[in-house]
Amino acid sequence: MKKIYIKTWGCQMNEYDSSKIVDLLSKSHGYIVTKKSENADILLLNTCSIREKAQEKVFHQLGRWKNLKKNNVNLIIGVGGCVASQEGEYILERAPYVDIIFGPQTLHRLPKMINRLYIDKNPIIDISFPKLEKFRSFPPTISSSPSAFVSIMEGCNKYCTFCIVPYTRGEETSRSSNEILLEISNLAEQRVREIILLGQNVNAYRWFDTDGRVCTFANLLRLVAAIKGIDRIRFITSHPIEFDDDLIEVYRDTPKLVSFLHLPVQSGSDRILNLMKRSHTVSQYKSIVEKLSKVRPNIQISSDFIVGFPGETESDFDNTINFISEMNFDMSFSFLYSPRPGTPAADLPDEVEEEEKKRRLYILQNLINKQAKLWSDRMVGTTQRVLVDKILRDEFETISGKTENNRVVIFNGSYTNMGKFVDVEIIDSGIHYLKGKLLSIDNKINSL
Repeated sequence: MKKIYIKTWGCQMNEYDSSKIVDLLSKSHGYIVTKKSENADILLLNTCSIREKAQEKVFHQLGRWKNLKKNNVNLIIGVGGCVASQEGEYILERAPYVDIIFGPQTLHRLPKMINRLYIDKNPIIDISFPKLEKFRSFPPTISSSPSAFVSIMEGCNKYCTFCIVPYTRGEETSRSSNEILLEISNLAEQRVREIILLGQNVNAYRWFDTDGRVCTFANLLRLVAAIKGIDRIRFITSHPIEFDDDLIEVYRDTPKLVSFLHLPVQSGSDRILNLMKRSHTVSQYKSIVEKLSKVRPNIQISSDFIVGFPGETESDFDNTINFISEMNFDMSFSFLYSPRPGTPAADLPDEVEEEEKKRRLYILQNLINKQAKLWSDRMVGTTQRVLVDKILRDEFETISGKTENNRVVIFNGSYTNMGKFVDVEIIDSGIHYLKGKLLSIDNKINSL
């Protein structure tokens, strides 16, 4: 049997894409996954452009694979994802031993690319942007987990000055609501209990049917909640500018939608938000959270922050720290600003010294970690509904699952609990995980 090794960097969308690549090549060429690159017949790198020096990271990995190609002339090496979309032919200039370069919107063409490669042996580059073609080419999803990702839209129209996504994944394009609901119904029949809806800007979802009627993101959430067997719904990642009142009403009326929201803000300074072209203010963001808290008093919010954006003063940073303290964010993600080639912010004078950026990041992350720990500490002594998704150690009957607020809980149980909702008493807390004691299984929820 032919073997595929795929290395994935970046967001959940990339993880989703990689799983679809495996499904496609398994069906078309009989590839099976190997965890050892030296055993593979095809090596694929699914890349991300978000972090600093993303391109160099790709070429370092390709350099490590070069020797494998020398030892096996039939080995196929492919580069996909956002760096592939951004760099294109330059990848071949620096790494001429690469065989296939494909973008996020052309990964479904890999079977045909491989067939063509077998015939003419010439490198293939396809980083075009065919809208939604890939979703119609995917085989039906097979899931072995009680939790599954479902991509509902691609791309972004916001063009934040720091972000490369609109240039590497294209503009916003939504999938048919019927296609999405059919995929989720199929997953529910496989005993998937939790759905995570994916999109670069997920709440920008809009689908217009043949009669001109629109299905908004709020409408879609209500439809997903009506599917029998789906008992928990999450989504990532959303944008404040499109977090409208209709979406807040879904939180009020739809218990299956979790009381946890990741809503990136990026800065607590209106001046910096304006330079970032974020299209929202700090007060508008606060207003969204205030409205959410009225309909879901126990909701927890996580966010994203960029530290050291060009022109960020000490006062701007202080505003961000004060904002984080006031909002009491939970489990947020923060990064040092680094310019992405081709983005407007890359041309701005970067006046913040690297050491100062690191100092600010340390202060910000330390504050968020303290807040996250306090959130976890409050859970000790409570009973949490946990979806069991992993068996950690069979011999010790140790399993784990996630709470509604996205905390990992480790506790003693049985493999028979896998894929079920259970009640767990939280007995200890850390920043990144909790320890619990199994109380009971929610048989009402777990019966289909």
